[in-house]
Amino acid sequence: MNQDAIFQLLQAVARGTTSAEKALEQLRELPFEDIGFAHVDHHRSLRTGYPEVIFCQGKTADQVVAIAERLLARDSRVLATRLAPEQGQALVQRFSATEYDTVARTALIIPEREAPMEPRGQVAVVSAGTSDMPVAREAIVTAQAMGARVDAIFDVGVAGIHRLLNYQERLRRARVIVVVAGMEGALASVVGGLVNVPVIAVPTSVGYGASFHGLSALLTMLNSCASGVLVVNIDNGFGGGYAAALINNLVQQEQEG
Repeated sequence: MNQDAIFQLLQAVARGTTSAEKALEQLRELPFEDIGFAHVDHHRSLRTGYPEVIFCQGKTADQVVAIAERLLARDSRVLATRLAPEQGQALVQRFSATEYDTVARTALIIPEREAPMEPRGQVAVVSAGTSDMPVAREAIVTAQAMGARVDAIFDVGVAGIHRLLNYQERLRRARVIVVVAGMEGALASVVGGLVNVPVIAVPTSVGYGASFHGLSALLTMLNSCASGVLVVNIDNGFGGGYAAALINNLVQQEQEG
């Protein structure tokens, strides 16, 4: 159940095509479903604007498929993150509409009855190096799944700063920018000093020993001297993409009145 579904239900009652009793019965549905190993949250979209996302790490392939089945049964789109290959293949085999991204380790499944959604606004996702691409791709897939138009710019780290400067016009067109960087994580501060929109910094675990599996990049981003830089957890492309899409979508709603 989401806001669109409730709105359509109320319209059906107003038109007389659905009785008030039947509408009340649907609204009385439990907000979650107990399937033994998980409580599937069917009202997440109603509360937060987007359905529950399946974090697949630590789950079996059968568990991932079962949760996806229950979400799709309620016409919720399914986004699965941190997919192992066997989990991704299980989703592909079970659901023909699965968009499986092996680099991002994500899968997106859109219900058959869902109307096509035109991408809105502009989110830029910038990665420092090609090695950061899996985390950047996770951010891209997440933001796109939430309806944002995404502009991806890869491999423009501070070791060759002229590469980034070549994309300043595209950066300034974005409503919010996700910067994904490992090593020392300096790229987020540089981008933050070039634009007048929020920058969501995503530190990655890419780097040699003294990067401490992303801790060095995390601390650099937390200590950024550039205003407007916000930081999510190490390798959390999903969190960065999700936050960016929320900001993008709020701006879109304001513009549409």
